[in-house]
Amino acid sequence: MSIEGYDILTQEFKYLLEIEKPKVASEKLVAAAQGDRSENADYHAAKEKLRFIDKRLFYLNSIIAKSQIIDPSLYPHTKVSFGSSVKLLNIDSDEEETYTLCGVLETEPENGLISIHSPISKALLGRSVGDEFILKLPNGKKEYEILEIKYENIFSLKKNIRTKVDFSFH
Repeated sequence: MSIEGYDILTQEFKYLLEIEKPKVASEKLVAAAQGDRSENADYHAAKEKLRFIDKRLFYLNSIIAKSQIIDPSLYPHTKVSFGSSVKLLNIDSDEEETYTLCGVLETEPENGLISIHSPISKALLGRSVGDEFILKLPNGKKEYEILEIKYENIFSLKKNIRTKVDFSFH
């Protein structure tokens, strides 16, 4: 994943651990002090939120621990690699398509940001401008030619960047 992608994951982890979880734990204590817990909707809601937060923290921790951070700006992008933006010519339809290879958690296929593990990314890796290749798909095959390879910051292309508002459990 990119440096920015890693930073967002660590920001979310820190926010959930240091702000959201203590806030919800406090809500749970206040609700518990109101008496009978068996019929206390606020208590059960806070308890459920804490479960979701703990699950998300566990997930984020495992992703952060396993992540491989790559700075694609350090690569020459003379051949397709992580972080490359690739302009392709679909030989069958004579239409141009552009894709940027990024980490799984950074993808926005609707905006051309595709996972490094996707079939088209795997077909592109290591190729150069002018290379032609055939991509075999379940409904047939497509033939492409690589027109251009360049570097553009992944997060400058993203349209949906998560913020603290997205980290909260409502």
